[in-house]
Amino acid sequence: MNKIHLICMLLPAAFLVTVPEAHGCTIIAAGKKATADGSVLISHTDTGPDSRIFYVPGRTFRAGEQAPVYWGIQDAGRPLMDDGEVLGYIPQVMKTYGYFHSAYSHMNEVQLGIAESTTAQRPGLVCTRAGGKQIMTIEQAMIFALQRCDRAREAVLLIGDLMVRYGFLPSSGDGSETLVIADTEEAWVFEVFGVGNGWEPGTGKPGAIWAAQRLPDDQATMVPNWSIIKEIDATDKEQFLVSDNYRQEAIDRGWYDPASGKPFVWQEAYSPLPEEYATSRFWLFYTTFMPDLKQWPDRKLDPANPYKGMQPYYQVVEPLSLYPFAAVPGKKISVQDVIAFQRSTFEGTIYDMTSYPEWLVPDGKGGYVKSPLATPFPGSEMRKLIKQTYRRPVARHRGHYGMVMQLRDWLPDAIGGVYWVYLDNPYFSPYVPIYAGNLSVAGTYNIYDPEKYDERSARWAIDFVDNLANLQFRDIAADVRAVRDPFEAEIFAGQEKTEEEALGIYKKDPAAARKFLTEYSDGKMNRVTEMFLELRDQIITRYTNNRE
Repeated sequence: MNKIHLICMLLPAAFLVTVPEAHGCTIIAAGKKATADGSVLISHTDTGPDSRIFYVPGRTFRAGEQAPVYWGIQDAGRPLMDDGEVLGYIPQVMKTYGYFHSAYSHMNEVQLGIAESTTAQRPGLVCTRAGGKQIMTIEQAMIFALQRCDRAREAVLLIGDLMVRYGFLPSSGDGSETLVIADTEEAWVFEVFGVGNGWEPGTGKPGAIWAAQRLPDDQATMVPNWSIIKEIDATDKEQFLVSDNYRQEAIDRGWYDPASGKPFVWQEAYSPLPEEYATSRFWLFYTTFMPDLKQWPDRKLDPANPYKGMQPYYQVVEPLSLYPFAAVPGKKISVQDVIAFQRSTFEGTIYDMTSYPEWLVPDGKGGYVKSPLATPFPGSEMRKLIKQTYRRPVARHRGHYGMVMQLRDWLPDAIGGVYWVYLDNPYFSPYVPIYAGNLSVAGTYNIYDPEKYDERSARWAIDFVDNLANLQFRDIAADVRAVRDPFEAEIFAGQEKTEEEALGIYKKDPAAARKFLTEYSDGKMNRVTEMFLELRDQIITRYTNNRE
């Protein structure tokens, strides 16, 4: 018995842990001077039950009307237009913008974009529905901002006020939340923490703690379910926006002592000690996009040292402060670069789950090769079989949906905002463009019931293929790429021509241009469903267990 197999056999069952679903979201954001095309870029990968996307047109309201605050927006078991239980009301505005509604709503018709990542907070800040009177979830606040705002700074202030006034209520486990809120000119990182149970409105005590920092135009950043804001200069209103209690809560709770002479570090004050599911993605982002910024820990696989990924005692445990709030990328970042990162499974690193020696099989020549069953997405039963703990990649097979968003100031809003969307697992799913001016979303992208398979649903079509990949992961993944990659490449190659045509129509008839873009996007979404139903049939035929 070799050393590797002995180590694996001795791993206790408790070591086979899982990462909570609330820790499934990764944000990447880049300022307009850090991107390949001069757009502001933001992105979001998500996990959870719902993936339905549909367009909600703008409306006008009468003076004195109230807007409901919902609990249950992310629930895929509800009818499409049912946002759940009403927890309370806030004053309605006279006019709202149209926006694209989903579990976390991302974009409106005037190129305001929002990305989300649930983050970790100290236990003393956690609040529950039963423990207080907070009513404002992050997904509800995002909707209010998309309905009411056209600039990122305005949206930061609105969401901050909603959280303080009505109380921040976590809806993804017990976590805090981070948003990146962007328009065509700038992006802001907004972080909100709870104030614990027992809060009531009307007492004068804020219902949340929040801070926001502007992303420099020439820099990029990422949020891996962890706070990234560090020192704050609250006097610099061009770079920072904060709640009145942003520091005092930490002082009152004994988490920061002004007399210590040490600077107040927001990230350290309100977050618990860091965990590897977050630091591994910090490491991957900065080594990918800023490899020469500083010396990063060495976590690349080494063919000469097959035990490297299994020797945690010798791995560098870096301080969280190693990773900056943001940095200038080594090269300008494109939409395709972000998509590639969202598909990452830590290939070629010690976190790569396909690198474990349990996947090795005899090659018939006296040596060993990696089995085609080796998958970066082993389910819980497979992990028990290979005796390995779960490594949380960027791409998630227990997916939901996600996006990359281009926000461009040189085009009309209807054409300038592009919401590149995937469904289910980004490792397999194609990305399709939804424009800010689209009047609807193809039905196949808003049909989904997690309890009932439906061939009309793009999410189910992709998920079916994702599950079939377990039959022979390496080969089936190649089959998917052979169909998906040319489909995506054709969209990107034709993007400029499509938008030129839309712009020509827009100059004569904006409504006709919106209809043109809607039909274009719907055609791509419908093709995704057809493509994956075809792949399903091909894979079942090719990899049936009736063959040797």
